[in-house]
Amino acid sequence: MAPVVCFGALVVALVFTLRTCHVVALLTEASSRQSFSGWGMQETDYNMRYQALLRDEVVARLKQLGNVSDANDFLQRTFLSPAAVKAGHLIEAWMQDAGLLTWVDDIGNVHGRLEGANVSAPALLLGSHLDTVIDAGYYDGALGILTAIAAVKVLNREGKSHLFPHPIEIIAFSDEEGVRFQTTFLGSQAVAGTFQPHMLDVADKRGITVGAALQSASFEGTVESVDKLKYDPASVWGYVEVHIEQGPVLEAQGLPLGVVEAIAGQTRLMVTIRGSQGHAGTVPMNLRKDPMPAAAQSIVAIEQLCTHSEKASGGSHGTSTMSTAANSAGSIVCTVGEIHSWPGASNVIPGEVIFTVDVRTKDDSLREHTVVSIEHSIQTICKGRGVSCTIERKHEAAAMSCGPGLSDRLQAAALTAMQELHPFRRSVSMVDESQYDTIFAPMLVSGAGHDAMAMSHLTQVGMLFVRCTGGISHSPAEHVLDDDIWASSLALLRFMEGVLGDLSFLNM
Repeated sequence: MAPVVCFGALVVALVFTLRTCHVVALLTEASSRQSFSGWGMQETDYNMRYQALLRDEVVARLKQLGNVSDANDFLQRTFLSPAAVKAGHLIEAWMQDAGLLTWVDDIGNVHGRLEGANVSAPALLLGSHLDTVIDAGYYDGALGILTAIAAVKVLNREGKSHLFPHPIEIIAFSDEEGVRFQTTFLGSQAVAGTFQPHMLDVADKRGITVGAALQSASFEGTVESVDKLKYDPASVWGYVEVHIEQGPVLEAQGLPLGVVEAIAGQTRLMVTIRGSQGHAGTVPMNLRKDPMPAAAQSIVAIEQLCTHSEKASGGSHGTSTMSTAANSAGSIVCTVGEIHSWPGASNVIPGEVIFTVDVRTKDDSLREHTVVSIEHSIQTICKGRGVSCTIERKHEAAAMSCGPGLSDRLQAAALTAMQELHPFRRSVSMVDESQYDTIFAPMLVSGAGHDAMAMSHLTQVGMLFVRCTGGISHSPAEHVLDDDIWASSLALLRFMEGVLGDLSFLNM
């Protein structure tokens, strides 16, 4: 087997060398363009001049948007809620301030478009989502929308937008988190053309369907109206999303920016266990059909299956070449994030318990193997306890790889931004071939799902990750340093300026 191993190592080394050479060429090309066009002005001239837009205004708007909530004591914006609609109006106004033509589509996505030099050319799409989880932080989703608006605003002020050979469109997607209907990516799936008609019949906890929610918000809410939203793949160049990392890797490496090379696949289950409801004091333990212990035993079994998933599957899934520090903690993660009992009284044996299961990994075959094992384990536990159970697959998303051409451009732009801004000059050096492994923005695998997953069915995608304090997300403790926001906005601007100079990478 030694020759095979050596050959495989040689191929990996060759691929890395080719990609390194490509990124270096991009940096060299960008440097020559900067000398000619003035894009590479000194920090005190260019970057400091736009600090107010690329950093300060984004920070202020993040805080303003973070105060738009359906709850009084914490941040919560779910699909088509009053706060989500209000947030959409704010975002639309900010898009207009940046010089974009705006509209809201029939699933609540907010669009802002700049036509550029050729209105009929395929568009570069930018964006992220405006909805949040319950008890959220300010940055998840919102950062990607507001940095895109800021970068396009600067591009406009510099007088470069009318030279851009293709339209630029920013989209604030109405639903990515899936909190209200347990079905993620409603907004981006509609644009990508993967929205399934049955989704309109999915109901929230109050029994309101997606279709009814759309109609109550003055949208048509029909299969035909949603189907009209899908973009023709020929009308799109690519999709780029800026997002907080939601993990600790960038902070551990002391860098503000990283580039995503892949996003883990995801399965969401809803498990309903039914037993016999009864009085807590009068039904003997040995005569009970209590769904709560069955749920508890199932949850422990899920933890054990996911902790030892590679051993259980024969270890065949632990050799992925998609290596990254982001997955160093394990190749699969499973979470029970919600649990509810009915009737939910301390003196009543529950008649029903419902809980969710979230399974994620970059290996789709391992994910499917694990989900099947979880389903079998729950059914076995319920049968042994004399209770019934149903398991629904509420969401499926395959793992995806980002477009290498977009990723290389984003990596070069991220490095350029870090070199230009004073706070990060100690973290990066001038480009030197002997330092490529250490100075490039690291390539990461995202364990979190993003709108880019849905958009990958429409076009090639690229993602730029931004460091977040402690790797904390989906929490009010979520935080991004102001200068890291500056770096991400500038990197996106540099990316677009690179596209303005050379479009050939989009056909790679």
